[in-house]
Amino acid sequence: MTCYYDLVRYPTSDTIKIVTYLLERITKTNDKLQYSSRQSPYSCFYARSIPTIDIQSYLARILKYCPCANECFISLLIYLDRMSRNLTGLRIDSYNIHRLIITGIMVASKFFSDMYYTNARYAKVGGLPVTELNALELQFLKLNNFKLNIQIEELQQYGNRLLMHWNNRIKSIIYLKKVDFYKKEDYQPIICYTTTAGHRLNHSQTNTKKIQSCSSSNLFIMHSTDTADKLESITNC
Repeated sequence: MTCYYDLVRYPTSDTIKIVTYLLERITKTNDKLQYSSRQSPYSCFYARSIPTIDIQSYLARILKYCPCANECFISLLIYLDRMSRNLTGLRIDSYNIHRLIITGIMVASKFFSDMYYTNARYAKVGGLPVTELNALELQFLKLNNFKLNIQIEELQQYGNRLLMHWNNRIKSIIYLKKVDFYKKEDYQPIICYTTTAGHRLNHSQTNTKKIQSCSSSNLFIMHSTDTADKLESITNC
């Protein structure tokens, strides 16, 4: 089933969650790799220590004080993807992700929006000196070869893929919750049978009352009231 990401109507706050999920997966993977980055063209994006603010909170802060459309957040991913395909090879990790985010969104906002905020405002929101953000902006443009144009088809393609990965994650979480539920010690299914008269007998009653008919179609797996309520609360959509 193909996922369709509505660039115009999809809530931007939800877009932030999806972008965060992808960026966190990338940073956690690259954090495990050891490599020298100080001599690369991306050295200016590296912080001395990992910022205390997480990616989602950082994106939410930018959206709150420098509002922008979904195109800016999707464009950020496209720009980072282009930079990673360069000969220099960008590796996103916890040390450079925040500077890449604030610079990329600022550049995308200037390109896609008719009205945008100044570098001084973005610097204040991003927690950087304005002179440093100016240098990051220039380096960001150089690493993208000053090619910022993105076709609507490419934006839509990235949005669809992003939404597909997010939906797969949600499905995995729901499945794991169901598996964990059935593994609980208090989960005890009650086996009941039906007689030809249509009466139900639980397992304890089969020892004292004779069952006249017991076929596969007469076998039921039932739960206690509390257990059934718990399962319903998980599976409801």
